[in-house]
Amino acid sequence: MDQSETSGPDEAPPNKRLSDNMVAFLILAAVVVLLALWAASTIIWGIPGLYIPALALVLVSWVALIVISFG
Repeated sequence: MDQSETSGPDEAPPNKRLSDNMVAFLILAAVVVLLALWAASTIIWGIPGLYIPALALVLVSWVALIVISFG
C-alpha cells in the first residue's frame, strides 16, 4: 500500500465529505432562512423587529472583522 491509497488522519473518508456545491447550497439556505426570519420579525413587531436584529449584527460583524484580521 503506497501513500496515495491511505488517507491522512485529518481527512474524512470520501463518502463523508460534502461537495463544494453542497456547502454552497447550505450557506445560501442559511442566509435565506435568516433573511426570512428577519422579514417575519419586521412583519410581526414592526420597526423594532427591523432595527434590533440589525443592531445585534453590528457586534457580529465587528467580531468577524477582528477574527479575520488575526488570520
